Amino acid sequence: MSDSKINMVGPPEGVVGEGFFATKLNDVVGLARANSLWPLPFATSCCGIEFMATMASHYDLARFGSERVSFSPRQADMLMVMGTISKKMAPILRQVYEQMSEPRWVIAVGACACSGGIFDTYSVLQGIDKVIPVDVYVPGCPPRPEQIVDGVMKLQELVKTESVRRRSSPEYQELLASYNIK
Repeated sequence: MSDSKINMVGPPEGVVGEGFFATKLNDVVGLARANSLWPLPFATSCCGIEFMATMASHYDLARFGSERVSFSPRQADMLMVMGTISKKMAPILRQVYEQMSEPRWVIAVGACACSGGIFDTYSVLQGIDKVIPVDVYVPGCPPRPEQIVDGVMKLQELVKTESVRRRSSPEYQELLASYNIK
């Protein structure tokens, strides 16, 4: 066995005493949410193949709490959009996003989902952030599985520090209103 330290999830900062532990609700909820993200893969092309490799045993995305891949928007909280999204597909992507319950997060995986990639044509959506808000962008064409894992880890950091009340804040409601999402 190597001397490298294994990264384990520790408790949030708090007050420790004999027989009790006290901390902030935001920290506990953030820690629980960040380590139990349920991904919904929305894969349309080559980035989907890289995602399959990410879920396989060599890269094992399950190490980060994403064990259960959901194919129902109502049972997922992390939408991973991978590949080219045509303008005809944009309403379906938006519908899938709207069917997810709060809190929900979005990762745009690959150049096509982030910006349309090499397909600067009339039929390809030039970035999914035109129809839904995006939390993390993973660049690449296609991105390596390590990049996808890094994107999930960046999302986990965002989720850990997010306030429990953020989703009901005026700023968040304004963001959704800018996308015409109620």
